Amino acid sequence: MRMITWAMCWLVLGMGYLPAHAQPTAEPQKGLQGTWAATRAERDGKGADDVIGHRLSFSGDRFQIRSKDGKPLYAGVFRVEPGTKPAAIDFEHSDGTLRGETWKGIYTLSGDTLTICDNAANLDKGRPAGFETKTGSGHVLIAFKRAAP
Repeated sequence: MRMITWAMCWLVLGMGYLPAHAQPTAEPQKGLQGTWAATRAERDGKGADDVIGHRLSFSGDRFQIRSKDGKPLYAGVFRVEPGTKPAAIDFEHSDGTLRGETWKGIYTLSGDTLTICDNAANLDKGRPAGFETKTGSGHVLIAFKRAAP
């Protein structure tokens, strides 16, 4: 009887412990939550001033990008893999012309600065290996500052 009691205690304790570790991306996603304003951007090795001022918002596992005048541009679900070097981020589109498509990127977060480099310029290109764009790379590099709520 005593052994069954101990086994039940371990089972209950174990069940309480596992859910806390079942969502490995929840903590990194938490740091991205909120709205970010694009302050610097380049595409294929050239300045992309048309992107400056766009706002990227994260809420839960959802993302939305709005133009500087507030027009919705893109929306969907994002996923992060912080254990990779550099950390990976994917934007899976659920609305608009890119519905069903995924931007594959990398990111770094330092205080109130978020930098993302992805293959949004050319979905046929793979995930960037570093935070740079070159002519013909098909990559976009954007630096964001956390926006006031």
